[in-house]
Amino acid sequence: MKIYEKAPAKINLMLDVLHKRPDGYHEVEMIMTMVDLADRLELKELPGDSIIISSQAGYIPLDEKNLAFQAARLIKERYQVRKGVHIHLDKHIPVAAGLAGGSSDAAAALRGLNRLWDLGITSEELQTLGAELGSDVPFCVTGGTALATGRGELLTPLPDPPQCWVVLAKLPINVSTAEVYGRFRSHKVQSHPSAQQMIQAIEQGSFSQVCERLGNVLEDVTMELHPEVRQLKETMQRLGADGVLMSGSGPTVFGLVSKEAKVARIYNGLRGFCKEVYAVRLLT
Repeated sequence: MKIYEKAPAKINLMLDVLHKRPDGYHEVEMIMTMVDLADRLELKELPGDSIIISSQAGYIPLDEKNLAFQAARLIKERYQVRKGVHIHLDKHIPVAAGLAGGSSDAAAALRGLNRLWDLGITSEELQTLGAELGSDVPFCVTGGTALATGRGELLTPLPDPPQCWVVLAKLPINVSTAEVYGRFRSHKVQSHPSAQQMIQAIEQGSFSQVCERLGNVLEDVTMELHPEVRQLKETMQRLGADGVLMSGSGPTVFGLVSKEAKVARIYNGLRGFCKEVYAVRLLT
């Protein structure tokens, strides 16, 4: 028996960091939604008790460093499953890109193993398990659009934002999320994006207001480390994207585009700037 799961990428429509918590994590406020760029997982039961990860991508770990491996190990230990599994990752989401590719793979592994082994775990329980693997995993378990608070694991579902095209561009650099958060200083932030204003724009179905209210307080930190991220954002704005923002801790920059006629021009213009460019739709 084989089970298939889709693991979509996420983007942050807004990301605010409020303060550092006593446990070392940062208190955040984020609005996340998913786009139609996805990894695909094939899960197959194995005789024995082993976890095997494979992938066509030569640039990801296939051992316990892989979040899908960690998800399988966690679910086996927590629910005392004495069965093996082979998980094949068909990778399409860029790695270390601010798009939660690894977290979405882990979430898809949790969902898929729940089905493969008929464990009857609720979505809420899967989210709680996911929080042990990473701050973005609970959101990726259910997807959609949500306000995330705490360290990212406390979720409030939101309506879908207005449908549009999303052009994603990832520079050939890797950004360390830990380094970006480590360098972040809240007192240096000149203006914080408003979650409530973005929620209002989404609820009103106003594409123009969603674009106006995009904001990410980590942008300045990443752009200080990697000035080419700022150049990429300015290039996307110049090419005519309606709203442009860096996703997560970067380095991926996305542009929201309402008119399909603009998409090819932006896509082709960015291909001269970096190789990894994608034109997709919001997942609604």
